[in-house]
Amino acid sequence: MRILIIGPSWVGDSVMGQTLYRRLKDEEPNCIIDVISPQWSLPLMKRMPEVSKTIASPYLHGDIKPLSRYKFGKNLRTSLYDRSIILTNSLKSSLIPFFANIPIRTGWLGEMRFGLLNDIRYLKKESNHLMVEKFAALSIQKHNYSFESLSFPRLDIDIDNQKEQLNKLNLNSDLPCLAICPGAEFGPSKQWPAEYFSKVAREYVNKGWNVICFGSKNDSLTGKRLETANNLVNEDKFINLIGLTSLLDVVDLLAYCKRVVTNDSGLMHIAAAVKTPLVALYGPSSPEYTPPLIDKKIILRKVEGYEKIRKGDTIEGYHHSLLSIQPSEVLRALEIL
Repeated sequence: MRILIIGPSWVGDSVMGQTLYRRLKDEEPNCIIDVISPQWSLPLMKRMPEVSKTIASPYLHGDIKPLSRYKFGKNLRTSLYDRSIILTNSLKSSLIPFFANIPIRTGWLGEMRFGLLNDIRYLKKESNHLMVEKFAALSIQKHNYSFESLSFPRLDIDIDNQKEQLNKLNLNSDLPCLAICPGAEFGPSKQWPAEYFSKVAREYVNKGWNVICFGSKNDSLTGKRLETANNLVNEDKFINLIGLTSLLDVVDLLAYCKRVVTNDSGLMHIAAAVKTPLVALYGPSSPEYTPPLIDKKIILRKVEGYEKIRKGDTIEGYHHSLLSIQPSEVLRALEIL
């Protein structure tokens, strides 16, 4: 069986998608899984042994381009896919499998996708579902997708690349390493303040740990604030790699670290998928929907429910609940892990 997955746009969702791929392999061990995904998340698929082939989506967020999608889908007809699973809810995301003439097209109804999908799935309304449960429920079998039955993401580690990256950093390998991931999509509303992260970093540098900061180029300003707040710039044991590494390098380096402190972000899900114990800081988003999928974790949160917001409610843009989490609480959580 050949299966085409229309993957999510965000890094965290892409990681969680591996739960579905593992479930598919359990159901059909010989199935071939190909994934269409945005260019920036494709490298993650190289660390998922379930995925046979990756295909870069040429479309940006919001692009419709029906004629282009028709041509794209038509070119896929020679691959003779038996089934397609669409992990996103937009109408446009279901066009390519339809134009590719894939016989079984599975997904949620989403934006009224009658006809484009012919295997529409529905969840029981009486219960809330985690994102990974929603992904798993799109598998071949329509039952047994509860949280307890799932195989969670587990990314492969390239030990040779890990050693190469560590050599470049010239770290003292005799010292343990703490990872700090201070960024998150949509800016400060999902971020713990950089100055708070800085206090945790300073404490661990003083304890004799190496501390490495990870993030994308979008987090560069946050990284600068973090390293200057507690005079960490000239510390040999503090390394700011924000915006300076590839996604695969981050995977391998997070696997090396002994602990991670992170916002609710794509890097949180990567850290969980390489099984590094972590402290996760949540504000308006909810761990009841997208928790880190790892046993060794401590989640800190000062508010209940879920707020689909893109702006914080303070002058600096932070969410008030994240400001309420004190560095001392994070330090205690790290000691417990």
